[in-house]
Amino acid sequence: MGLFDFLFGKRKQEVLEAIERGARIIDVRTPQEFKYGYIDGSVNIPLERLNDSAIKKLKKLNAPLVVCCASGMRSASAKGMLIQNGIAEVYNAGGWHKLDRWLNS
Repeated sequence: MGLFDFLFGKRKQEVLEAIERGARIIDVRTPQEFKYGYIDGSVNIPLERLNDSAIKKLKKLNAPLVVCCASGMRSASAKGMLIQNGIAEVYNAGGWHKLDRWLNS
């Protein structure tokens, strides 16, 4: 097992465990991207709309969050924003296609 397999395997395990514990999936792609494919049950909050109001609503969920996007760049930004705003348990799944494969394998 290589270093990347170890690192990404660990992320996969953390994300799947969080989902088992009731994590909500937040997809930070644009609405146009989201309408062409998404994970059932995910909530679309585009990164540019991840403002104070949206973050307050996410805090009220009182659940871990899993963020995803197309490639992992926007979800990494979203994770940082959420953590900076007091949401302690946030996981970056990266691209939504990968997360979909993880959930259906």
